[in-house]
Amino acid sequence: MPKDATFDPPMRILMGPGPSGAHPRVLQAMTRPLLGHLDPDFLRAMDGCRAMLREVMLTGNEVTLATPGTGTSGMEAAVMNLVEPGDRVVVGICGYFGERIAQMAERAGGEVTRVQSPWGEPADVAVVEAAVRAAGNVKLLAMVHAETSTGAETPVEPFARIARESGALLLVDCVTSLGGMPVRVDGWGADAVYSGTQKCLSAPPGVAPITFSERAWDAVRRREVPCNSWYLDLQLLEAYWDERRVYHHTAPIAMIYALHEALALVLEEGLEARWARHERNGRALQAGLEAMGLRLYARAGYRLPVLTTVCIPEGVDDAAVRGGLLHRFGIEIGGGLGELRGRVWRVGLMGESSTAGNVLLLLNALGRLLREQGFRADVRAGVEVAAARLEAG
Repeated sequence: MPKDATFDPPMRILMGPGPSGAHPRVLQAMTRPLLGHLDPDFLRAMDGCRAMLREVMLTGNEVTLATPGTGTSGMEAAVMNLVEPGDRVVVGICGYFGERIAQMAERAGGEVTRVQSPWGEPADVAVVEAAVRAAGNVKLLAMVHAETSTGAETPVEPFARIARESGALLLVDCVTSLGGMPVRVDGWGADAVYSGTQKCLSAPPGVAPITFSERAWDAVRRREVPCNSWYLDLQLLEAYWDERRVYHHTAPIAMIYALHEALALVLEEGLEARWARHERNGRALQAGLEAMGLRLYARAGYRLPVLTTVCIPEGVDDAAVRGGLLHRFGIEIGGGLGELRGRVWRVGLMGESSTAGNVLLLLNALGRLLREQGFRADVRAGVEVAAARLEAG
């Protein structure tokens, strides 16, 4: 046998933009005996996932399931099932993933209007509303709740109002927010919402929760042309997930086990308590970083608690710092994406990775590396401020 035929991954503290650390119970669930994808007991696990997803997403939508694939599969399923050739689509873009939605809608044949906002800002409500009115007869309004590339939140409620008043469907990307921030599908009035497992749900990447309102599902059923993705055709997927159990694909059995356990853990902790934990840890980290002398990128008042973008100080080597964190301290953080490449670090506190200990560990390690590079980081002040915020709750 070759020496490298086995693989033993190192232990890492995952504090990047995803994946986050998986709960031990989730990893253990993935080692349970495999069942067939039509085995009655496996179908029971699927039913459990549907029921718990409705609780976690705060929705009564009948069409609630998990697409096979990472969060991007949820995005593609939502867009490709709702957009037909010639449909008018407006996308509020304030980062990398809003642009990805727009590109998918164009591939589906939609007539897309992009409403660009500066990165680090929320999507601009007034400009989006004007764009919807100018376009006329808009079928789909799309936005990203928690923009992973910038660390900025866009409040959903104003966009739900625009969609409701214009007769458009509202699509919301909740890949980074579900399980760590309030996601209220029915309360918002959102029509299509998708997420991923690898962030605040604390499971490995592999399936994407998605839910469609009755209005959105009616639009899917009234399509004049078939969905141009067979694998992610929600009419086919729903026929497998509901009581019909029509074969569509071989389900990712172990990932369904993982999702089931992850959702159970979310509900055991309680949504409000889980949201509060992420808020407390995220704000403590941000306060500590600023006290250390660093500048945060996203606009104040719209900063995500689950993902923080930190401006890289002038003269500091981006790759050297991230490499030092990884190889000397076992901590992974992310670099900038798109136009922020080389300009920011992205620090995640999601799911199992969102702990007080990780906040203090990261501040100490980052401060030490920055000082080695000549940046006068006030490590003591950063740690003391963060610790005080954590203690205050």
